[in-house]
Amino acid sequence: MKKRSMYFRMITASLLRRRSRMLVALLSIAIGATVLSGLVTIYYDVPRQMGAQFRNYGANMILTGSDGRFTASDMERSLEEIPMEELVGAAPYRYENVRIHEQPVVGAATDMAGAKAASPFWRVEGEWPASDGQIMVGANVAESFRLKTGDLLTVSYTPEEHAETDNTIDLTITGILDTGGSEEDFVYLTLADMEKLTGEVSSFDVAELSVSAQSDVLSRYAEKIGEAVPAVGAHLVKRVTASETTVLSKLQALVLLVTIVVLALTMICVATTMTAVVAERRKEIGLRKAIGASDRSIIGEFLGESMLLGCIGGVLGAGLGYVFAQQVSLRVFSSEIRFQILLIPATILVSVLVTGLSSLLPIRSATDVDPALVLKGE
Repeated sequence: MKKRSMYFRMITASLLRRRSRMLVALLSIAIGATVLSGLVTIYYDVPRQMGAQFRNYGANMILTGSDGRFTASDMERSLEEIPMEELVGAAPYRYENVRIHEQPVVGAATDMAGAKAASPFWRVEGEWPASDGQIMVGANVAESFRLKTGDLLTVSYTPEEHAETDNTIDLTITGILDTGGSEEDFVYLTLADMEKLTGEVSSFDVAELSVSAQSDVLSRYAEKIGEAVPAVGAHLVKRVTASETTVLSKLQALVLLVTIVVLALTMICVATTMTAVVAERRKEIGLRKAIGASDRSIIGEFLGESMLLGCIGGVLGAGLGYVFAQQVSLRVFSSEIRFQILLIPATILVSVLVTGLSSLLPIRSATDVDPALVLKGE
């Protein structure tokens, strides 16, 4: 115990005597540990962050009926195969040919809350329908019929089995949908209003799902849905999932490359500092060897100094790295990052190992000092 206490006092005293030089090494280690900790935190949190960003571009899974339409029960059973915490939004759609001012228009009945969650990129002038008796019309439809929010709109439907009579329903326009796509050619009403208009219980043509998961996980969910619900086929939206996978892999590769470069620069800085320290202490090393100090004790002292620096730098870097990662996340993804508690000991351990490895060559050269030459002043 006394030997350990003396050893610790010896290496701390040695560091304090060379504060300016050791401070440079400590700063390089702390900066390296900060970047390492921050980038690794970002690396592991990037899939979640990127997934949240890509959910703004719409659904990444589509459900269709194996033989035409599928029921609400089929929809519920399909959603049971996806963890609720990963399901961002689910919007079933039923399409029917309806009429406005005796002109044919495609009516899309859906769960408005689910559609809003699954398609956050939709721009609505006004409000989404919040209850039955309300309707949202596409921009092209609104322009064709000169409709605006607040208008009362009569929608007609002709049942196939009773072609001689029309069903009608009066709905209030709450919003105009502007997407820049084919969605602008539809009118959107609630499932209950569509049932009232057609006189039929709703079954669905398609359902759009937004799931916070990577493509490989989505593929497994699709397979599970196909096995559990034969009436439903699940398909991935390739343009979304493929883009997400490509961007994610490239971003993670970039983070990994930067981490490797930072570690290399940290090792070079520490090795340079320790080389200068060894050269500065040649006389001290020669004197110690002359009075009987072993190479092992000299290496142990220098290695202890470098690893103590690595430990201190790792502690500083672990804390500062989280702050760094948090700021990057807020500015790039506009959301807070998750704190990885296991990253603290990992950062400290890596800092100690990197410092120790980068110090081995300079420390090894300390044992090559010839006491006779050094004491003679050569």
